[in-house]
Amino acid sequence: MDWRIMGLDSSMLSALHDMIDMYEEPKTQQPSRAYVRDHKAMNATQADVKEYPNSYVFLVDMPGLKPDQIKVQIEEPNMLVVFGERKHEKEKDEKEGVKFLRMERRLGKFLKTFMLPENANPEAISAVYQDGVLTVTVEKKPLPEPKKAKSIEVKVGG
Repeated sequence: MDWRIMGLDSSMLSALHDMIDMYEEPKTQQPSRAYVRDHKAMNATQADVKEYPNSYVFLVDMPGLKPDQIKVQIEEPNMLVVFGERKHEKEKDEKEGVKFLRMERRLGKFLKTFMLPENANPEAISAVYQDGVLTVTVEKKPLPEPKKAKSIEVKVGG
C-alpha cells in the first residue's frame, strides 16, 4: 500500500514506528516503589533554610510527630537527612470501636535532604523539635587564619 496516498510521508511514518516501538518495549526503566514513595515524601515535606554569620538553620515542618519518631543524620559527603514517619494507630482505634468520618491529617513518611555547604561543620549539629517544627542548627567551621607573609632577607651578593 502506498502510504503517500493517505498523506503520510516517510518522516511521519518513521515517527509513528518509533512511537509504536517505544510502546511495545518492556518498561524496565520505571522507578521503584520505594523511590516514588520517598520522592513524594520529600516533595510534601516543607522546609526553610537560614544562614547566620556562624551557622545554618534548617526549619522542617513535621506536624503530629513525636520526637522519638524523628531521625536526623549526616550522610557522606555533607548530606543532612531528616526523616520521620507518622503511622495510623489502627489497633488502638479498633479496640475502642472508633470509626473515622473524615481523615485529612497527613500520615506516612516525612523526608528532606540538604546538601551542606563546604564551610558547615558536620560535627557541630543540634536538633530541637517544638510545635510541629524541627529546627536543625549546623555550626559553620571557623575561618582559617590568614597566612602571614614570610619575609626573606636579601643579602648582598658577592
